[in-house]
Amino acid sequence: MATQLGFDLPVRAALGREDFFVSPANAMAVALLEGWQGWPGRKLLLIGPAGAGKTHLAHVWAAQSSARILPAAGLEQADIPALAQGHVVVEDIDQIAGQQGAEQALFHLHNLVIAEGHSLLLTSACAPQHLGLSLPDLQSRVQGCQSASLGAPDDRLLGAVLMKLFADRQLVPTPDTLPYLVRWMTRSFDSARQIVAEMDAQALAQGRPLNRALAREVLARHSQPDMLDNPPA
Repeated sequence: MATQLGFDLPVRAALGREDFFVSPANAMAVALLEGWQGWPGRKLLLIGPAGAGKTHLAHVWAAQSSARILPAAGLEQADIPALAQGHVVVEDIDQIAGQQGAEQALFHLHNLVIAEGHSLLLTSACAPQHLGLSLPDLQSRVQGCQSASLGAPDDRLLGAVLMKLFADRQLVPTPDTLPYLVRWMTRSFDSARQIVAEMDAQALAQGRPLNRALAREVLARHSQPDMLDNPPA
């Protein structure tokens, strides 16, 4: 079969509240974000693995509260006093562990935001005790945050995430594809993102439909040792 030319079209992630699927795996986190005016100390730490929906929920909360969003890695270049004039989201604070300048900036931002009477949402891939922050005062303040964890996806949530990932790419798989993926794929959001991206690339390059047969081939390449090497057709 002739290989088709592929075009790197932009993936437009839908980040509105109506695009976020609530299930038992994330219901507590969603409830805490919706009740953000009652956060103890006006701060919350949102914890979850890559692709779990932290960024999506951060954007939902930012839209509700008119908060500014920035990555923790960009704190050293940020205007901390200006940021502290409103609600703030700082994403991926686990990525600045051991970076003295960024840790100091987050420490000062935390103190200024709270002192100004605003709210602070932090996101992290790991719990506070595993962050490895080198600044003790920052570590203590993060550990003092109320936290909300995004759990491993159940079937309904995994199916909804897959549907959203395909929709973000303007793709429509055949009806039997999603149930097949949910049953046989590794149960993680990161795997879902990788599988959808590979199916998109393969379908475009080979001129194939997004169907169960393609899903089976992609899953076979993503199988873990404790899973079937060749998922059933």
